[in-house]
Amino acid sequence: MPIMLVNILILFNAVFYQPVAENDAKPAIMDFETFQQYLKHENDTVYVINFWATWCAPCVKELPDFEKLNQKYGDKNFKMLLVSLDFRKMYDTRLIPFIEENKLSAEVILLHDPDANAWIDKVDPSWSGAIPATLIYKNSFRLFHEGGYTFDELNTIVEPLIN
Repeated sequence: MPIMLVNILILFNAVFYQPVAENDAKPAIMDFETFQQYLKHENDTVYVINFWATWCAPCVKELPDFEKLNQKYGDKNFKMLLVSLDFRKMYDTRLIPFIEENKLSAEVILLHDPDANAWIDKVDPSWSGAIPATLIYKNSFRLFHEGGYTFDELNTIVEPLIN
């Protein structure tokens, strides 16, 4: 390979190649059948599952409080999952930039299962489908809340559940 071509390739890699950090992984895209495994763990971990979307103003408003909770308990028996209900076509243009701009550290997935009427009751029978909505559970403890949360409200629920 001529030296000039090698130099161009090295320069190209130096300018355009950015290694992906572990927490910069793109969110998984899944249907409800794949997602529902997250709703049933029975172990000593507290699970906080928040259903939200980038186009939902109350959802976006409460996300910093969820991030704060994730930072507080992330090294304990605690798992937060931010379940985006954004449209699949918004994945690259809106969801990924939103996650990056807001430096979300909690795991994010895109739940892409357009027939919400078929799965909403499986998350919780009381859920009307409105967002934000949050499921908090640990073993037999299960709390579903439709509407927003503040950090203090979340912490009051989660703190006693943490070992």
